[in-house]
Amino acid sequence: MKELIDAARNGDIAKINELIALGSAINFKDEKGYTPLIIAAYNHQLAATKLLIEAGADLNIQDHGGNSALMGVCFKGYSKIAELLIANGADLDLQHGNGGTALMFAAMFGQNHIIKLLLQKGANFTIMDGNGKMAIDHAGMQGNRVGIDILSCTV
Repeated sequence: MKELIDAARNGDIAKINELIALGSAINFKDEKGYTPLIIAAYNHQLAATKLLIEAGADLNIQDHGGNSALMGVCFKGYSKIAELLIANGADLDLQHGNGGTALMFAAMFGQNHIIKLLLQKGANFTIMDGNGKMAIDHAGMQGNRVGIDILSCTV
């Protein structure tokens, strides 16, 4: 199973195809709770992410920290992978252990193009994390003025 995670990390499409054909568990979790999909997405492997989705990977599985593939690509700013995950049904409003959402991650890390994408796709900007903070608050705490402006238009 670790082989599939390694292949996903490296974007090794041939190996992923081989392992899927051999019946590897597509939603296998490693010791940190990472699945092949999470690893492919976090490592900016668009083709591998697409292949894993087509093979039936669960888009909303969360690692041991409560983070999903969408959350990871939103703080990293990988818009093409975010679009792919969303188009295939990733939960825009899934919350991790502290209540954070993909929109909050994008706001915290200044990924303003991702904030726009998530809002266009219907992300709920009023969700509060465990500390009672919304995405706009996270943008403010990081001095993300553009993010604040984008999120202010939704209020």
